[in-house]
Parts: sequence; C-alpha cells; structure tokens
Amino acid sequence: MENRSIYRNISPLDHRYYTSNKDLFEALSDRLSEEATVAYCVKAEMALLKTHIKLQNLGGQDLIDSLDSVEQSITPEEVYKEEEKTQHNIRALVNVINKKVPETLKPWVHMGATSVDMLDTANAMKMRDVTRDVILPLLMGLEEELIKMAENEAETPQVGRTHGQHAVPVTLGYTFAEYVSRLGQSIGELEKLSNDQRGKLAGAVGGYNATSMITSDPLEMERIYLDFLGLKPSEYSTQMVEPEYLLRLLLEYNTAFGIIANLADDLRHLQRSEIDEVREFFSATQVGSSTMPQKRNPWNCEHVKSLWKAFAPRVMSFYMDQISEHQRDLSNSASARFQADFIAGFAAATARMKKIVAGMSVNKEQLRKNLTVQGDFVLAEPTYILLAMSGINDAHEIVRKITLSCEKNGKTIKEVLETEQPESWTRIKDQLKKVTGLEAEDFYTDPSLYRGKTAEKTRSLCEQYTELMKKIKGAL
Repeated sequence: MENRSIYRNISPLDHRYYTSNKDLFEALSDRLSEEATVAYCVKAEMALLKTHIKLQNLGGQDLIDSLDSVEQSITPEEVYKEEEKTQHNIRALVNVINKKVPETLKPWVHMGATSVDMLDTANAMKMRDVTRDVILPLLMGLEEELIKMAENEAETPQVGRTHGQHAVPVTLGYTFAEYVSRLGQSIGELEKLSNDQRGKLAGAVGGYNATSMITSDPLEMERIYLDFLGLKPSEYSTQMVEPEYLLRLLLEYNTAFGIIANLADDLRHLQRSEIDEVREFFSATQVGSSTMPQKRNPWNCEHVKSLWKAFAPRVMSFYMDQISEHQRDLSNSASARFQADFIAGFAAATARMKKIVAGMSVNKEQLRKNLTVQGDFVLAEPTYILLAMSGINDAHEIVRKITLSCEKNGKTIKEVLETEQPESWTRIKDQLKKVTGLEAEDFYTDPSLYRGKTAEKTRSLCEQYTELMKKIKGAL
C-alpha cells in the first residue's frame, strides 16, 4: 500500500478534519470508504451465493459458513486491479470472487443479478450502518448535552428576543429546550428512515426476468437473499431501488444539519461582547487573535455554521439523483459518491457542537443585567393584558403610549403608571393579585417573575427526549 502524507490530500476532510476527529473518522471509514464500499458489495454477492446454496441444495450450512472467510479475504486492491481489465467494477468483483470460491459454486456467482442489484443493496447496508452505528450515537451524545444544559438552566432568567430585540422573559434552559425538541425529533426520524433502507434482486429492469429462469418464486428468492443482509425488498424497482428511501434519509440529515447550524448561530450571538450571556470553553493556552490578545472569539460556533454552509447546498444533488431516465442511467455515478463527504462534514459539525455545549459556561450576572437593562420594558405585554382584563378598552394603545413616554423621560412603566395614570395602576395591581397572587411591587421589580411556563416546559421536554433517547438506544 502506498504511504502518503495526509497533508498532500486535497479534501480538508482527509487532513484537517481527520486529524481533529480521528476516532470518529475511522468509524466513518469503516462504513463509507472505498474499502467499505467494496466490502459491502462482496457481502451482497456472498448473500446471493448463500441464497443459491439454500434454494438449489448445493450444500449445507458448512458451505454457507465457509463463504464468510472468502468474504474476508477479498481486498479492494485486487478488485481495482481486475477492473483495469474489465472496465466494469462489479464484473471485476465477480471475477475476483470466482477465483476464491469452491468449484461447485463458480457457475452461481452473480447468477440472476444485475450490477445495480449489488450496488443498491450494498449502499442500503452502508447507509443503514453508518447512520445507526456512528451518526445516531453521535447525535444522541449531543442531545444528551443539550438536555443537561436545559435542565441545569431551567430556572435561569433570560430575556427572550425576537428580531434581535428584547421581547419578554424566558429562561436560558427554555432557550436550549428548543434544540432539545428540534434535534430530538430529527434523531427520531433518522432512526426510522435508516431502518427502512431497501435492497433488491429484481434484475436488469426490475421485472425478475433473470431470476424467473432460476426459481418458480423469484420474489421469495429476493426475500431470502435480503434476509441474509437484514434488509427488506424495495416495493417497486426498475434496475434501481426507488431513490426515495435514500433521498428521505439524506434530507433528514440535512434537516438535522440545519438545526445544529441554527444552534451554532444562536450561541455565537449570545457570546457577543454586548450580550455575553454564554461562552465557549477557552483554554489557558488558546489564542483568540494574532494581534489582539484580549479576544475570545466564538470560533467553534462559527466553524459549525461554516461547515453547514459548505455542505447543505449539496442537497440539490440529492434531489437531482432522484431522476434517472427509463429504467436507469449513469448520471448519478459521480455525484452519489460525494454523499460520503456530506455525512463526514455533518459528523464533524456534530462532534464540534457536542464539544461546544459540553464546555459552555453561563454568565448569570450578565443574564440578569440584560433582562433589566431596559428597566421593566419587558413587562409591557402583561401590563396591557392586565389592563384589558380589568375592563379597559384599547389597553394595548394606552401601554404603547406609556412606553413612548418612558423612552422620552427615562422612566419605568411602573413610574409612569403611578404618576400619570394612577387609576390604571390600581386596576393593574388588583388584576395581577387576582390572577397570579403576586404584588405589583415585586412583579415590576423582578421581570423574571413573568416567565410563563418556560421552566416547566423545559423540564417536560427534557424528560420526553431523555425517554426517546433510551428507546432509540435500545433499538440500535
């Protein structure tokens, strides 16, 4: 095998991201590399031979078991060397297998199959395995970190924001619970879709023409074949398995990628100097800027979003690979190979985000400061609701004008109400006491009391997705 410096690789996935994710990328390579692709194709061919042995009574279980050692002996190097002669990858693989199986089995190698029976079935195994063995455990690790953060900060006051503006109070845990829910749903979909990748043994145009010459029940033959591989047959195939099984899985990958990028963007903004509510871990030896020693840039969050920018547009090629003319063409032969890059980029971003959340610190003093930086302005909403519930018409407009007066005179809502609209203030106090049991003096001094059910909802979501993660772990 050729020894080559990884720094001569063209793709940054194969040097920069590999070196920072070695264990992860080795696990990906076991399922996505060209070596793995050849191995999955060999597995598919061996399953076909085992099916022939079973249906044609060519031998017993010992013969079936002996094929496992043949499977392990085939290397991508010898298949590629043979392909130099055949100019056809599956025929090259068939020739290599033919040299290694017992004489009685040689006529049966690839018998009844077309190349894409093997390729699509192998790809279904590959996508199933990489999702269930590598990606889902990685995503669930991130989900568990998000649940931990949400639970720990379920009661921590934070100002809610819309359009970059202060809205009404929430809790920091509730902010993280958004991503507990969104990512948790996506994990559930990925588990379901990965378990529904399909294979085929239906021949050149999907009509079972070839296998009809071998058995009176080619559909049963296909079922036996795919049972060896832990797959179900596609419902309808041309030369290809219907592309939607894989397309839906890849689209859910992209959905999860977008959720993680959205989280990265939110966390990046919460680290802005003027906000400063959370911070990425920053080691004692880390450098934030080559010229400004004080800088602590949120570069990890930016890095996650940047990976999303690089790989999310590739979803267009997933859609374009959905279309193949007549029974099949080869217009996806190059583009489909880059699905592995997409998954590797997604995995690198997920691993980085897990590290970010696990090492994130919370600035509770700044959270409290941001909540009250505009006095009691974040209580304009309950003020108008309480006033309206007391029987005042157009309460929203009344409070809107009060906020304008506050901005002009530098006063709080409470101060304007007390001095300029004492009757309204009395109504609000009485209604607040009636509905919540709170005193107006306490309520307008501590805006965090107006948080709705954010803490309770946070805990409920954490409990819900903790249970879902346990269920999925049991299914993997």
